[in-house]
Amino acid sequence: MSNKKIVVYTGLSLSFDEAKKILDADYRPPIKRGDIIEMVDNNNLPDIIGIIDGQFQHTPAVAHKEIIAAMNKGTTVVGGSSMGALRASELDSMGMIGIGYVYKQYVEGNIKSDDDVAVILDPETYEPLSEAYVNIEYKANGAAKEGIITEKEKEDFLKTAKNIYYPHRTYPRIFKECNLSEDKKNKLIRYINHSVNIKTEDAKDVLKYIKKISKDN
Repeated sequence: MSNKKIVVYTGLSLSFDEAKKILDADYRPPIKRGDIIEMVDNNNLPDIIGIIDGQFQHTPAVAHKEIIAAMNKGTTVVGGSSMGALRASELDSMGMIGIGYVYKQYVEGNIKSDDDVAVILDPETYEPLSEAYVNIEYKANGAAKEGIITEKEKEDFLKTAKNIYYPHRTYPRIFKECNLSEDKKNKLIRYINHSVNIKTEDAKDVLKYIKKISKDN
């Protein structure tokens, strides 16, 4: 067991209960502007900060400068899955560590918009009430590779999803508005229900990476 102090911001991509099965850490709700700088100002920084989920709709998003300030004080900052993937893609040249598929998609320029990873949440339970576009795209790509839908059908499905404002982006809404046949819809629904949530998988990989480096150092 590591004796390092670890703070992780999650709750949307991965619940606290699931996260605790992987890593012993101080788990906090999705990060917002000021959370890290408060620890910097109070000289209360942990050894490692994991950023998975973040807030940005009703409160300003975590600032680049506060992440940099923490790293300059010697804190290792690891990000992936959602807000963490976005900030890691912007700050990896400064030392922030990016993990996972979503991070790589940002780095490679395949994801350009913040709302590709955005969802709305239940403020009390942090349960997602919409679906992230990056998840929808990942599952649709998989379905096309499996031959469940054609490339053209995939593109039309993703265009429908993209055109829905992210707080309202749910599978029932997408399937209601897309032009797939009923047979294709049913097959795609079954595939989606049994395929992985890539943001959740990335979140787990962030925790596994933190667990490894906390033991190595």
